[in-house]
Amino acid sequence: MSSSAAQRVRHDDRGLSTVEVVILAPVMILFILVLVAFGQLVDGRGAVDGAARDAARAGSIQKDHATAMAEARKAAEADLSDVCSGPVSVVQTSAGFEPDSIFTVEVSCQVRGLAMLGLDIPTRLSASFSSPLDPFRRAA
Repeated sequence: MSSSAAQRVRHDDRGLSTVEVVILAPVMILFILVLVAFGQLVDGRGAVDGAARDAARAGSIQKDHATAMAEARKAAEADLSDVCSGPVSVVQTSAGFEPDSIFTVEVSCQVRGLAMLGLDIPTRLSASFSSPLDPFRRAA
């Protein structure tokens, strides 16, 4: 290969890395944003599970049903205040509130998740947890 042919090949490759960066940079940034969004979903799942546990425990140590639900709701809302984008729902799924029974609640809320990417995909997470009613519950 002559000297002029080698120079021509080198000149033809000029700007190729710039084109690669222009094409790949947005793809890499989008990939990182998707990872962050799914990380928020995983974090939300853990937070909702923890809130359900705390809500069931907070309700199980109360003396009456109305106070138990109010305390369960308060505990769940405190745990999920920075995770959920909407209201927190706390529903009792166990029957009654008699001694020697189980107090079960289901906590659910809408988490931010993929909304940060502009994808308006509703992501409602829910978790359920049970706690035995404390035989030494607080006196009213």
